[in-house]
Amino acid sequence: MLIMTGQIIAVAAVLANAVVYGTDVCAAVIMRSVYRKLDDATVTVSAGWGHYYGDKRMPIVGAGGVVAAVLTLVIALAAGQLGAAVATGIAVAALFTWLALYVRIAKPINTQQTAAALSGIIPADARALQDKWDSILKYRVTLQLIAIAGLCVALILF
Repeated sequence: MLIMTGQIIAVAAVLANAVVYGTDVCAAVIMRSVYRKLDDATVTVSAGWGHYYGDKRMPIVGAGGVVAAVLTLVIALAAGQLGAAVATGIAVAALFTWLALYVRIAKPINTQQTAAALSGIIPADARALQDKWDSILKYRVTLQLIAIAGLCVALILF
């Protein structure tokens, strides 16, 4: 029963983190290129409204994915599933690293762009803000990929 519970929670972790991964991939593959074609004010307002809604809705999914991954790790350890525990541990480490990048770099920019969208006042460093936000996308995408892959391996090894 413990192994099946671990598998079910691992599936929940994969699905929740897939939403975050997909969002980051969309930003890296599509939105970054779109924003390069737009003027600073349009980029800032567009990104700002995106962050306005994303920062309200995504934390539930993101936190759920991290919590489910940690629970998967705990269950794998409790069930004596060493391989699943190692794979999940790697996933959890990737998720906490992703979270650190988000909190230190992306979230402050999200806040500034949201404020600009709400007020209509575009910061003088608008393009630099977006460039800094874009600069960590490759790391965010890679970390989410590692997390999802680790969770999938855990599912196989449970």
